[in-house]
Amino acid sequence: MSLRTQVVALHTLVRKEYTRVFRIWVQTLVPPAVTTALYFLIFGNVIGRRIGPMDGFDYAQFIAPGLIMMQVITNAYGNVVSSFFSAKMQRHLEELLVAPMATWTIVLGYTVGGVLRGLGVATAVTAVALVFTRLHITHVLVTFSVIVLTAFVFSLGGLINAILATNFDDVSIVPAFVLTPLSYLGGVFYSIDLLPEFARRLSLANPILYMVNAFRYGMLGVSDVGIGTAYAIILGFAAVLFATCMLLIHRGTGIRT
Repeated sequence: MSLRTQVVALHTLVRKEYTRVFRIWVQTLVPPAVTTALYFLIFGNVIGRRIGPMDGFDYAQFIAPGLIMMQVITNAYGNVVSSFFSAKMQRHLEELLVAPMATWTIVLGYTVGGVLRGLGVATAVTAVALVFTRLHITHVLVTFSVIVLTAFVFSLGGLINAILATNFDDVSIVPAFVLTPLSYLGGVFYSIDLLPEFARRLSLANPILYMVNAFRYGMLGVSDVGIGTAYAIILGFAAVLFATCMLLIHRGTGIRT
């Protein structure tokens, strides 16, 4: 299998994924924007007035990076898990498996699709955030790299979920019982410096905390964790999850019967 063949296959798969996302943009991009607007109305305007400034920013500004990241995580994950699981259930995944496509091409094809949806959602949600508060990017490279890496990590997580899932309940369990609690407890709405010591230490075990704070550092210049530590954790998760996806697909786990 030549490199040119893999590039053509990768481009085709990515094009299929982003065409799917943007063809039904009312379902993929609008709901996150509406949800974020509600968060700003409730937390930013109503509750935020009572809370006051946090880390030197008004409350709506402080939560904006976390809300953007939360939507990116959910949608990058959901895009890949739904697309790959549908392909598996509808039995057209076999076309990829018998085609001259390397395992890494399949993994990257689906995950890049998830990243593109994450970036599309981030753009829509940021536009909504600008209606409610002022935003500026302090560190452009950090902001962009963190959001791409985070979308990549959760796209890989969605791919693993889709590979191992045997029914639609298996697809919905992780977002409902893992992603949502970790996101809410990941420093989206508060600084962990406000927590008691034991809760603060417990929060440091949440990987989403590092992603949210790294993104907040990129946009606002403040963070509850070291930016180097955040990058190390994000890159570590990306490497482990990518290797896991490669291994599962190579073995045919959950795919070949």
